[in-house]
Amino acid sequence: MAARTVRGLALFAALQATFADIHPLCDQWLQSSEDAAGKGTPGREGAKHCARHVASYTAGQVGAAVAVTRVLGFRVPLRALAAGAAVNAVTHYVIDRREPLKAMARLAGKQGYVEHATVQRRDGVIDAAGPGTALTELDQAAHRAIGVLASLTTTWLALRAGGRR
Repeated sequence: MAARTVRGLALFAALQATFADIHPLCDQWLQSSEDAAGKGTPGREGAKHCARHVASYTAGQVGAAVAVTRVLGFRVPLRALAAGAAVNAVTHYVIDRREPLKAMARLAGKQGYVEHATVQRRDGVIDAAGPGTALTELDQAAHRAIGVLASLTTTWLALRAGGRR
């Protein structure tokens, strides 16, 4: 196997493991309670909460990717890292605004699942979003799948740039 191929596979694996494993920390722990509650709210206020959440999420993802790749002896070119981070950030924002995710669920024939898998956290109030709901499961599945695309994008651009060791 060619050295470039091995380097590409190793970089992709390191990035993918990092993006996948750091995702819950960035998506849950780095997000403020206010942003978690407000990011799906329609209008400017919801957009502001979502943008703040995506900024902290992206900072955590980029920081972890830089730390892991540098410890492993690979310096990912800034352009490659920025492109992968943009894939994660832009799609994360769209998904977390909630209405696009609901539309995707409808298009995929998941409406019944979204309506069925809800939770009751307070007497008489059924929540369709948040932990334990189909919407949250679909959200997390989409974020994780997009992490593969972000890892692939970063790796491809890094290899094209001749990624320094």
